[in-house]
Amino acid sequence: MAYILGEREFWGLPFEVSPAVLVPRPDSETVIEAVLGLMPDRDRAWRILDLGVGSGCLLLTLLREYPRAGGVGIDASTEALAVTQHNAEALGVAGRARLVAGDWRRAGWAEELDGPFDLVVSNPPYIGSAAIAGLMPEVARFEPRLALDGGPDGLDAYRLIAAAGPKLVAPGGHLVVEIGEGQAVDVKTLFTEAGLTPLASWKDLGGIERVVSAKQ
Repeated sequence: MAYILGEREFWGLPFEVSPAVLVPRPDSETVIEAVLGLMPDRDRAWRILDLGVGSGCLLLTLLREYPRAGGVGIDASTEALAVTQHNAEALGVAGRARLVAGDWRRAGWAEELDGPFDLVVSNPPYIGSAAIAGLMPEVARFEPRLALDGGPDGLDAYRLIAAAGPKLVAPGGHLVVEIGEGQAVDVKTLFTEAGLTPLASWKDLGGIERVVSAKQ
């Protein structure tokens, strides 16, 4: 329905959507809640990075919440970045958002982002490859597979994010990621092995652990 209407609300803001991006979901608002709890100073000129920016719902919402912040959004899909750009303009934050076409599966991607950042956020693909066919038809058939497929165990993206974390997150900075059900322990382990310090996890409205954070 969101693709038909071309729009979905997130955090009280209107976001354009197309089949090039995931439809923003209430579960992902847990990322915003977590960030606001970890970084309560709304007047700091934070540097924010969104890995797999998609529609821009995370990055652009945070730029609205932090009016002095600047952000970078990376996505492998140029079609998705076009949607993000339109949303950034509509929400009045285009001047503080730099969008980069890039694929974190390619060597050297992290060095091209002009880090480190005070905050790195991501809602990466976290569905196990074999499980995608069993998702609801409106998800499995219409939403972009690149944004869903997390590899055989659903953790491929987290391994890449964890490996790049020490380069991307500034000392004292935060890494905040959305996760799938039952993935919290594994993701925290990956962050620990990369030299990051896992912090709290946050539950969504359904009581499922949905967000994991770590500190540099």
